[in-house]
Amino acid sequence: MSAMTLPLSTLRLATIAFAIGLALGSAPVSAQEMDHSKMQMPPAATPPPVRKPAVKKPATRKPAAKPATAAKKQVADPHAGHAMPAPAAVTTPEPTAVDHAAMGHDMPMPQEPAQPMDHAAMGHEGMIMAPTEPITPIPALTEADRIAAVPPPGGHAVHDNAIQSFVLIDRLETWDADSGTGLEWKGLGWVGTDLNRLWVRSEGERVDGTNESADVEVLYGRSFAPWWDVVAGVRQDFDPGSSQTFAAIGVQGLAPYKFEVEATAYIGQSGQTGARLEAEYDTLLTNRLILQWQVEAELYGQDDARRGIGSGLSTAEAGLRLRYEIRREFAPYIGVAWERAYGGTADFRRGEGDDIDDTRLVAGLRIWF
Repeated sequence: MSAMTLPLSTLRLATIAFAIGLALGSAPVSAQEMDHSKMQMPPAATPPPVRKPAVKKPATRKPAAKPATAAKKQVADPHAGHAMPAPAAVTTPEPTAVDHAAMGHDMPMPQEPAQPMDHAAMGHEGMIMAPTEPITPIPALTEADRIAAVPPPGGHAVHDNAIQSFVLIDRLETWDADSGTGLEWKGLGWVGTDLNRLWVRSEGERVDGTNESADVEVLYGRSFAPWWDVVAGVRQDFDPGSSQTFAAIGVQGLAPYKFEVEATAYIGQSGQTGARLEAEYDTLLTNRLILQWQVEAELYGQDDARRGIGSGLSTAEAGLRLRYEIRREFAPYIGVAWERAYGGTADFRRGEGDDIDDTRLVAGLRIWF
């Protein structure tokens, strides 16, 4: 019997069996509930078309297709019949204590007392620590030590009571003047202790063998502060004119920034008064090459025509000398010096035909011992 002559009942049974098998194959998919919160669904795709069985239907009657239609609907909607669980309520977890021991933080808490540090374990063995005991033991005091501590008869010699002396020729210089060769000197010396000294100061000028000015001072000096002395004594002027004597009192010393300062007041015969102010400063260009700055001024209280001195500011001098210390005690120098007369002194010089100011190049020696 051929396929074209199969009975109608056989075709029906085959069609029904095929539909039931297809329905049973998709039933587990439709019956199973899927937890979509724990899976990520791929994008929805169009389901493939269901292939119909290759069975040629008779032309007279159309077989029932309801079971197949139901199967198509189930395949086309894969989410149909899936029971979706309700979203769980979001709750904030309670904060929990951090277990530092579990994190490897085995450290003492702040409230625990600090443990002593083991410097040997830290690699500090090479460090030199200060000794707690003297390296050389101090010997015990003996009776011989006590006897040796007693001062000898007459006491020990104290340095500030020893007699010392010093002489300085600060300027011994010459220059070429209009009327001949000029010579100038300025020096000082002292003898005594650190606190009490006898001072001798002198300065003067000669031109062509004639004294233009010359004076000597003998003073007692007493130290009243570090680097400062108060002095008092007499001054004797020899030139110009007749000699004259003055009582002198003043101070001398080292001012701040190492300025050597002398300030002396004088009271002479016939009520004549005067003052002399001088300052010097040494600039060290090298350890032996030294530049010395010097200024000096003289003032008088009244005119003295016999000696060519006017009241007020009488003369002012300034000098700049560069010396080289071959030895500390011996230093040749060269320099420039300037002098000018003022007031009545300038008038007296004009009357005698002399210049009131003078600038000269000098060369000389500085010696001390």
